[in-house]
Amino acid sequence: MGKLVRFGVSLEEGLLARFDPFIERLGYKSRSEAIRDLIRERLVAGEWKHEKGPAMGVLSLVYSHEVRELSKKLTDIQHHHLGIILSSTHIHMDEHNCLEVVILKGPAREIQEVAGLLLSAKGVKHGKLITTTTGKHLD
Repeated sequence: MGKLVRFGVSLEEGLLARFDPFIERLGYKSRSEAIRDLIRERLVAGEWKHEKGPAMGVLSLVYSHEVRELSKKLTDIQHHHLGIILSSTHIHMDEHNCLEVVILKGPAREIQEVAGLLLSAKGVKHGKLITTTTGKHLD
């Protein structure tokens, strides 16, 4: 970690009044910690968007296992993209619904393409791709 630098931040009173309880609920001990994390989050999003460095993704999919051929289709898509997909976990949520969590690594564009194929499969009820990078440029 580099040398800490102090700087001032000016905010509207109402914005700060909403920020303090928000970061307290998240467990931050200080505004500085919260602001550092917000900055890192935006920098990582920028790296991901501009495809700089190694990218990672965690994709969650919720679907009914009763949809004909859906489980096979999702498995086929994953097998076809073995170079991007590192791991997947299948969880039975209840007697009808499943949660699949897929971990991906590679170029951001390819991660988005594979995630799009999985998310758009007919019968997938909900899904979300969470993206990140190694954050090596954040020090």
